[in-house]
Amino acid sequence: MYGGATILGTSHFNKSFAFNDIIKDGKLPAILGGQKAHNGLWPAWPIWNPKTDEKRLLDVMRSGVWSRDKLVSEFEQRWAEVIGSKRCLSVVNGTNALNTALAQLEIGWGDEVLVTPYTFIASVSSILFNGAIPIFVDVDPETFQMDPDKIEEKITSRTKAIMPVHILGLPCDMERIMSIANRRGLLVVEDACQAWLTEINNQKVGTFGKAGCFSFQNSKNMTMGEGGAIVSDDDEFMDRCFSYHNYGNPYGTAAGEVGAGTIMVGTKLRITEFQAAIGLSQLERLETQTQTRNVNAKYLQGQIKDIPGILPYRLYENVTQAAFHLFPFRYKKEDFKGLSRNGFLQALRAEGVSCSSGYSELNKMPFLKNAFNSKYFRKFYPENQLNYDAYMENNKCPKNEKLCNEEAIWISQNLLLGSKSDMDNIVFAIEKTQEHAELIKNKVG
Repeated sequence: MYGGATILGTSHFNKSFAFNDIIKDGKLPAILGGQKAHNGLWPAWPIWNPKTDEKRLLDVMRSGVWSRDKLVSEFEQRWAEVIGSKRCLSVVNGTNALNTALAQLEIGWGDEVLVTPYTFIASVSSILFNGAIPIFVDVDPETFQMDPDKIEEKITSRTKAIMPVHILGLPCDMERIMSIANRRGLLVVEDACQAWLTEINNQKVGTFGKAGCFSFQNSKNMTMGEGGAIVSDDDEFMDRCFSYHNYGNPYGTAAGEVGAGTIMVGTKLRITEFQAAIGLSQLERLETQTQTRNVNAKYLQGQIKDIPGILPYRLYENVTQAAFHLFPFRYKKEDFKGLSRNGFLQALRAEGVSCSSGYSELNKMPFLKNAFNSKYFRKFYPENQLNYDAYMENNKCPKNEKLCNEEAIWISQNLLLGSKSDMDNIVFAIEKTQEHAELIKNKVG
């Protein structure tokens, strides 16, 4: 084995000799002209099997019943059963699942909602959409989740709810979060938009709080192109959500007076029979795919955990299954001869391994300031609550900052549907990059 420092410190003859040895043993990184660790042909996503999937969709097309009908209801019943919840309502996307859940729990103007800064913007925009103010709880970088130890210090008299986000398909510590919420009288709305079939002590996430919200967007492990769902055991809440998603028309206990017409301010969030047909087909293989991702993720984690500078995710001890929408690990450049994270990503991509650096700092994005400066926020909130500089100071998340800007690496879920040999290729790609980090650094920075 030839470290980069040794190669660079020898004569031209010795450098050539060392490079030749690297080439011979196949360890020359692809970014330096070597052979790729993987051919880059990973399992395609989404998966569509014409033999098993098309009949249901063609039947819908030929029926002429394309808007919400029996197939949507069938999907809702199936999803509730799979998640272990009493009720399910499908909506156009996960964002509006969150919007609807918060609205029908009357979380809004004057309220604060605790949320992680390490998430997609929809988690936070749904809070602002309903007129509430997001309060950011820093992350535990080992798990990539909201740190339960940081929650109570963020609670004020205005705190109405906690939104745990099971980001990347890895679950939050729901036992501790629910204990805090119950003790402090707070509502819990789970953002499970990346956490289909994820379990804590064999209980599916999305069923711990008052409501759980899911996404079925095209990249998601469970997809129908676009779509979302709300689950809950609370019939009255779910009736209100149904009414809200259908223009506010009466439904169930949200009935109003006979003949009175629309009973609440609502909107149109119904999904189509086409989407339900696709969703039902995808649901048939979700459990098997989830098991495959878990097996491969555990194997990959075990293979890379001892590579210097690579720190794989940690699951809480009570996790019985994760979704692995993404396979995350932390990167320490000091163990890679100072090779930047961007350089590391370039090297892995050259090896045929799709990867990214993940989220930017959500709690520092300009949409927050724009919301605070908007007409309605200024009309409702006193000036001291809209002091943006003070808000930014109180919502610093230093661990999230480091995770976003320096450490986080993601590998997407479809790679985890590959073979054990594919996982070995990922390991080999990382090992090659680690072993020759200084050479790569000299090339890419």
